[in-house]
Amino acid sequence: MVCNLFLKKASINKNDTIMNMKRVFGAILSILGIIGLIYTGFMIINRTNGITTMIVVGVISIIFFTSGMGLVRNTADETK
Repeated sequence: MVCNLFLKKASINKNDTIMNMKRVFGAILSILGIIGLIYTGFMIINRTNGITTMIVVGVISIIFFTSGMGLVRNTADETK
């Protein structure tokens, strides 16, 4: 009986840790996306000749930002 309670408690803590890791990873992706979008904007303002580079960095930044925001928004906050 005590062993079962201990295992249930351990699994709850493991799930909380996974949820927190998802939120942290989402925040990191969002920050990387914002940095990439700022860099793309800086390249556009300076009229850099690397059009292909701007497009690739901009698209990857948008993907990072949207996926990071999705992780943060859709991950349930179960901390107590």
